[in-house]
This record gives sequence, structure tokens and C-alpha cells, in this order.
Amino acid sequence: MIKKFIHQFASPKTYLKQVDKAYSYIFFISLSIYLIAIFWGLFLTPEDFVQGHSYRIIYLHVPASFISQSLYLGMAFASAIFLIWKVKLSAYLVRSIAPIGAMTTFIALVSGSIWGIPTWGTWWAWDARIISTLILFIMYLGLISLHDSFTNNEKADKFLAILVLVGSVNIPIIKMSVEWWSTLHQSASITITQKPAIDPSMLYPLFASVIGFTGLVICLVILSSKFHILNRERNKSWVRDYV
Repeated sequence: MIKKFIHQFASPKTYLKQVDKAYSYIFFISLSIYLIAIFWGLFLTPEDFVQGHSYRIIYLHVPASFISQSLYLGMAFASAIFLIWKVKLSAYLVRSIAPIGAMTTFIALVSGSIWGIPTWGTWWAWDARIISTLILFIMYLGLISLHDSFTNNEKADKFLAILVLVGSVNIPIIKMSVEWWSTLHQSASITITQKPAIDPSMLYPLFASVIGFTGLVICLVILSSKFHILNRERNKSWVRDYV
């Protein structure tokens, strides 16, 4: 029953029709939210007592860090569906998400380095959180290179899905690195079990920036997936009708 449901609603043709309807709404709503969050965070929030104005990069760094890990989890979920139920759309999504994940991880690393200069006195430190995030970036690039090195797309999809699942062990390492090892990074300011350790005047625009940034990244994933789907399905009759 689950297999029938997945195959019914996960065809590339159906996917493209649905995302085409939703794309404009997601883009304009997300862009509006993120622009408001950035203006709010840069100009309306108070100066931090310890970090001064340098903390304001949090409205880029935190969303990018959150999304870079979330995208990999999304790839792992899609990989599992592909390997278990052979849903080809899932394989297309895995390959489509990888470059977006690499981009957001790069943004997280660069923005974190910029933040580190006034906060730690150095732009780079061999910190457990930084190293595990760097490994995530390298993994994204490696997965892209691996898939593109194959001439047989079906075989490439399978190898990619397996390696994505193996590499997912790095996500909890990134998350727990601050608790497991002595690092420069502070503990999480926002957790499910405890009250946020950040003032509401800074917290609300942070939430808004995460929501807006997430929506914009979803739009990039949609564009990337459309490109890969149309490329992989280019010999199908429905593609000619779609284009």
C-alpha cells in the first residue's frame, strides 16, 4: 500500500506540475520574509552586550548552517526511498539537492569565518564544529563528482544513494560536536527542551530569517530538480509536451 502511494504521487511529471504551481508563491513569500528579517536584524535589534554589532551575521550564518544539514538529511531520506522502493524521482532529487547543499555549507563556513575574526580573534580554528562542517562541504562536492563520473546514470544513482546514507553519520556529529568535545563554539542557544538563551528581540528576526532562507533554498532545489528531471527524461514523450 505504501509502495503504491509513493509511486502514484512521485512521478517526475506529477512533481513538475505541482512545483510549477507552488514556485511563485514560495519564492515571493520567502523573499519578503527574509528581507524583513534581514532589515529587522540589522537595523532594529539592539547591540549585543558582549559581541557588539558583529553578532548580526547570525541572520545569515544560522539559516545557512541549519539548511546545509537539513538538505543532507533530505538527501538521506530520498536515498532511502530510492533504494527501498526504486522511486526514480528520489534519485533525481538527491542529485539536484547536492549542489544547493554545497552552496549553503560554503556560505555557513565563510560567514562563520567572518564572524570568528572579531569574536575569536581568528578567521579559522581547527574546531570540531568547523571541521565536521568542512567535511560536510567536501562530502557534497565528492557526491556530485562521483555521480558525474559515471556514464551509467542508474548505477550512479545507486552508488550515490548508498554513500549519502553512509555519510549521514556526520550530521549528528556536527550537531553534538559542541557537547562532545571542547570547542570554541558556544552551546546551542535554541533547543527543544529548554527556554531559548537569546533575547526575544534578536530571536524573532532569527526565526524569520530561517523561514525565509529555507523557502528561498527550496526554490533553488525546485529549479535544480527541474533541470535534472528534464535532462534525464528528455527522451520521454511527456517532456516534449511539457516544454
